[in-house]
Amino acid sequence: MADLLRRSGLQGVGTWLNKKVVEPFVEILSRGAEPKQLAFSTALGITCGVFPIVGVTMFLCVLAIAVLGTSINAPTVMLANFVATPIELSVLIYVYSLMIVFLRFGEYLTGGDHFSLTSDALKKVLTGKASKEILLSIAHALLGWFVMAPFILGILYVVLVPCFTMLVRKFSTGGLSPKKDDAPSYTEVMLKVRGV
Repeated sequence: MADLLRRSGLQGVGTWLNKKVVEPFVEILSRGAEPKQLAFSTALGITCGVFPIVGVTMFLCVLAIAVLGTSINAPTVMLANFVATPIELSVLIYVYSLMIVFLRFGEYLTGGDHFSLTSDALKKVLTGKASKEILLSIAHALLGWFVMAPFILGILYVVLVPCFTMLVRKFSTGGLSPKKDDAPSYTEVMLKVRGV
């Protein structure tokens, strides 16, 4: 595999991916955070990361971190958002792949007209010359995302909890819930007293 990457000129991608994604992920897991908190944080980061307006996802994540505070793991939210960025960018590269889903669902919810997506429409949005129809289609995509986001978040959470439970056990140095102290419990002391 390394030889294939070297011949194709993509050897640096593996190094970059390891440094920017894998190492931070293992560091988060090794700190022994709770699997449910990690699963929720990851699901939230990915859900915010597929927001239909490119470039806004980081601000959504920062807002979520500010609102939810210590109930989420902030580095995990940001890392999941970072991992979701290629998914968000594929919206632009592969003919609006996720944008179409959110747009069509928003059109269905409002009963709006079917907007045909063209490269010309994208150019107009990027250059600031968007027409009313284009702006309405963006509003439909946002509505579609707002309605689908809780379901995306919930499904990701349910799928990720068992995954993080296994990963935390594997990578955590202290286990899922480390003991506070090694002092014997009240029951152990009472059993020893009775045994004397």
